[in-house]
Amino acid sequence: MAKITNEAHAAGGPPPAYLPGESLAEQAYRTLEHLIVTLVLEPDMVVNERTLIEMTGMGRTPVREAIQRLAWEGLMEVRPRSGIAITPLHPEDFVKVLDTREGVEQVLSRDAARLAGPRDHERFQAAADAMRKAAADDDVGGFLEADKALDRVLGQAAGNPFAARLAAPLQTHSRRFWFRLRGQDGIMTSAQAHIALIGAVLARDPEKAIAAAADLIGHLRTLAP
Repeated sequence: MAKITNEAHAAGGPPPAYLPGESLAEQAYRTLEHLIVTLVLEPDMVVNERTLIEMTGMGRTPVREAIQRLAWEGLMEVRPRSGIAITPLHPEDFVKVLDTREGVEQVLSRDAARLAGPRDHERFQAAADAMRKAAADDDVGGFLEADKALDRVLGQAAGNPFAARLAAPLQTHSRRFWFRLRGQDGIMTSAQAHIALIGAVLARDPEKAIAAAADLIGHLRTLAP
């Protein structure tokens, strides 16, 4: 079994802030998801359940629920009697993720522009502000958390749980590829693309939101090898 060094754990940045009313299983999921996205849990690494319990500081039941969810999303593979393998990361697969994500992202963006309410707008604006701050501070962890918050409100504001459930794992895979492939200006250019999408949603302009979603995926394609 591979070991996680303190240095690697620190490189991933702080774990995501937990939300009010969030279950322990959801907290365990988001913590492990963050560690996978930031490559603290490295591709092809094999770990055991005890290691993940220690890393999250949570009990066996919520961690097991999180593992099952991450396995379903294609980020882990449970291997009976040999451990839990972190899914390999092949840069050439990024395009496949983006091809699959592009259409559903446009659907969510269009419907969020049409249907988002005042509370949704507050959360979209908070995500935009957090992205601007992360870009100014060169804070990769802050950007990833803001991106996750944006994905969450986009899925909720669109009012389409089927599209949101399809998009969520693709968005996580995209963040993982982004973390590996981003360039020196990765935060700034990525933040600008996301903020443009938020602006279209806040303007309640469905056609502009569709175009901004396509532009965002187009920006991500520039990172693919």
